[in-house]
Amino acid sequence: MPQLRFGACVLDLDGRRLYRASEEVHVTPKAFDLLRLLIENRDRALSKGELTERIWPNVHVTEDGLARLINEIRNAIGDDARHPRWIRTVHGYGYAFQGEVDGRSVTPAHFALRWASKEFPLHEGENVIGRDPAAVVSIDAPIISRRHARIMINKGIAQLEDLGSKNGTYLADERVTAPVALRNGDEIRVGDYSLVFREVDAQPTVTHLA
Repeated sequence: MPQLRFGACVLDLDGRRLYRASEEVHVTPKAFDLLRLLIENRDRALSKGELTERIWPNVHVTEDGLARLINEIRNAIGDDARHPRWIRTVHGYGYAFQGEVDGRSVTPAHFALRWASKEFPLHEGENVIGRDPAAVVSIDAPIISRRHARIMINKGIAQLEDLGSKNGTYLADERVTAPVALRNGDEIRVGDYSLVFREVDAQPTVTHLA
């Protein structure tokens, strides 16, 4: 099982790489090991003692060290400790991974969205555009709804759909009111932001967390 996918994130086990929205996010080796451990044991909560022993065998580490790794992981995958989507704190005990995980290999995308100088590969199924940090194309702007629009890809066919956004989704100058097919070079507007739909063999790009 070389890759584990959850939401917009991919954990590449063989390459020891973490991708979020198809961009590589750099995490420390211990954080990578901890995330993998939580995912692979997602059927149960893991105690702080077990996690510490598995990540730092035969080394004395305080609970603060474990908490810092959890925070590093949450920042990397766009999770919120107060409203967790992936990493759940089991108070007085430890941590657990929650949510669905796809263990199939992730193939390179044949479609992508270009926004400014960045390109976002799109995958089979739902690709959300919105303010949500977990969106495939995440745009942190008040004019953008949390789940503004989506591109559905099914067997090589791409369709654009508005998700009830406040400020609308446009294909060229036409407001999208029903799912509409996309073609190479189509311009998509969400709020004040313009994106270009492309047919490509896209590869992940690399970025660093601030």
